[in-house]
Parts: sequence; C-alpha cells; structure tokens
Amino acid sequence: MVGLQSKAIRTVLRWQILLTLALAAIAWQVAGPHGALSAALGGLVSFIAGVAFAVMASMGRADSAGSVLMGALRAEGIKIVVIVLLLGIVATVYDDIVMVAFIGTFIAATLVFSAAAFVRED
Repeated sequence: MVGLQSKAIRTVLRWQILLTLALAAIAWQVAGPHGALSAALGGLVSFIAGVAFAVMASMGRADSAGSVLMGALRAEGIKIVVIVLLLGIVATVYDDIVMVAFIGTFIAATLVFSAAAFVRED
C-alpha cells in the first residue's frame, strides 16, 4: 500500500502546495487578501485530504489483492469524508470567502493528487 513514505504521494503533495501558492498569488491580484486566503484554504482542504488518504492507505494489509483493494477503498472513503467536512467548515466559518478561488483551487489541487499514479517510484 502507499503511504507518506511513497515517492509518488510526497511528489503530488509537493505539487499541491506549489499549485496552491501559485493560485493564491493569482487570487491576491484578482480578489485581494480574501481571494488569496480562500484559494489557500481550498488547496489546504485537498492537501489534508491527501495526507489522510496516504495515512489510511499505509495502515492497510497488503497480503492479498482483496486486502489491498479494501485498504484503497477505505482510504478513499476517509478522503471523501475529510473533504466534505473541511469544505463545509470553511464555507460556513469564513464569512468573506471568495468561492470561485476556494472551489477552483480545491478542484485543481484535487486533480493534481490524481497524478500520483503517473509518478515513478525509482
């Protein structure tokens, strides 16, 4: 199973951080400090969910194809729960949220996480 020790996971988490910083800088120019913070929070939601996925995936057994599949499904389920909770918390707590920056950065960072399958472990 994959975990935080996986080069692929570490690589995409790094990409998520860099993408979030870049989009927050753009959002600052377009929508000011609330836009930048909104973008940063959107990227952070995806980053935290990715870390939760990696931690859960590393806890699974890898002694059969079935156990690997169940571990991956469990990790994906936790990731979705974390995403829903964090998106809801940020959207309700942060009154000055710039929703386009928040959701846009979240989606972009989440798509970057899916690129882990293409990172070589060499």
